[in-house]
Amino acid sequence: MSDFKYSGKLYLIPTTMGAANPMQVLPIQVKEIMESLDIFIAENEKTARRHIKKLVPQKQQFELQFFHLNKFTEASEIPSFLNDCKEGKNIGLLSEAGCPGVADPGAEIVKIAHNEGIQVIPLVGPSSILLAMMGSGMNGQRFTFNGYLPIDKKERKKEIKDLERLSFEKQEAQIFIETPYRNNKLLEDLLQLLNPATRLCVACDLTLPTEYIVTKPVSEWGKTKTDLHKRPAIFIFQKEI
Repeated sequence: MSDFKYSGKLYLIPTTMGAANPMQVLPIQVKEIMESLDIFIAENEKTARRHIKKLVPQKQQFELQFFHLNKFTEASEIPSFLNDCKEGKNIGLLSEAGCPGVADPGAEIVKIAHNEGIQVIPLVGPSSILLAMMGSGMNGQRFTFNGYLPIDKKERKKEIKDLERLSFEKQEAQIFIETPYRNNKLLEDLLQLLNPATRLCVACDLTLPTEYIVTKPVSEWGKTKTDLHKRPAIFIFQKEI
């Protein structure tokens, strides 16, 4: 007996993390699957169409159907986005950048698909979190992704200090992200609050020609000027024994 009630599948389609040639960072399987899909769930239809056109230029754009999943989407609408799967049609879930469902609103669609008995098929593509972890030289056996840190100055300070303590106690790398236009301020806060011996990695513009991945003690970061303004970035730190 199959675990799936319906023949339609939900494909989780990775995207590039900037203006890169899709075929330089995505496997051919993604292109092949995309060629067979006409129904998509996306956060931003304009950028989704742009990605599809780059990857499958021969696809007729007027034939494509989109469901919008963003902060304006009513929660009650979301389950209906998968109705086509129940009718035997496949649907593609596109992220704004990188992998659907990871630091991405698409996780809610995936959750509903499992609850409804719809097969979920994640496709291989770039994950900024894992690429940064791979390139950081920190503990790849034990790490935690914390999402965004608090905006409130007092709360942020406490969070950074708490995460540094945990990284030492558990020998665990701590990973987090920030809105790109606030990157420089976050880096400044980290350099002020972390122990000088704590290792800090900044990884930005991953998979792009301007890719930058540097890990060094906090005490060394102040010796160079690093501009991260409006550059998609991942931050990782670990206080070691």
